[in-house]
Amino acid sequence: MAVTEKKYHVGLGPGDAGHYVLVPGDPGRTPMIAQYLDDAREVAFSREYRTFTGKLDGVPVSTMSTGMGGPSVAIGIEELSELGVHTLLRVGTCGAAQPEIKLGDLVIAVASVRSEGTPNGYIPLEYPAIASLDVVNALIESARAASVPFHVGVIRSVDALYSDLQPDTMPRPHAREELEMWKRAGILCNDMESSTLFVVSRLRKLRAGAINLCVDEIGAGEIHHLDPSYMDRMLKVAVDALRRLIARDGLVAKRQ
Repeated sequence: MAVTEKKYHVGLGPGDAGHYVLVPGDPGRTPMIAQYLDDAREVAFSREYRTFTGKLDGVPVSTMSTGMGGPSVAIGIEELSELGVHTLLRVGTCGAAQPEIKLGDLVIAVASVRSEGTPNGYIPLEYPAIASLDVVNALIESARAASVPFHVGVIRSVDALYSDLQPDTMPRPHAREELEMWKRAGILCNDMESSTLFVVSRLRKLRAGAINLCVDEIGAGEIHHLDPSYMDRMLKVAVDALRRLIARDGLVAKRQ
């Protein structure tokens, strides 16, 4: 079915978004990302979804915020998919689950534990939340080229942020023991969006990946406001990864 009007939640219509989209949670982050795009302009700001569209190497690229948590991410993916988007890259923040992950480090997710509820409305828990290998590899190459501290592995997505930050204040029993279990299992960090992004994107046959900036070291119990240069560093890595994907997609198209 052809899309002929603006989508109800994201406020975007045909031609408003590029096929490649950088998706932060914070609407205030999309203007920052737009600075890395050529001729970027704001095309919509509806609810938590703020979108700028410009170009990278001549290819239309957008950045759209998703707000916090799985429900708004899922809605955003669904509507972007209907508009023809095929590649999504989350640029977010996370809390470390391992002592070697420090403030300002980057974490590239290959998959995410589904400790939140939104994907359960799509498919049972047995279905894994896995990132696109193409996107993961592009992120790793970009992080290495930038010589920045980064980690690659399985992360965990949650609904209740403060249950992880301050488990001892929660009435739910064994909250701290649960965090310790995931630490022993080798989970790198916790966020709120990646597993929904991975599950819904894969079901809709889209590519998706995630890179997160650590803003909370293990056991700190609080989120830190980092120097803006750390966010800038992550965004440069993400944009470079998108450039690599665009270049490879172009080579594949030429061979066909």
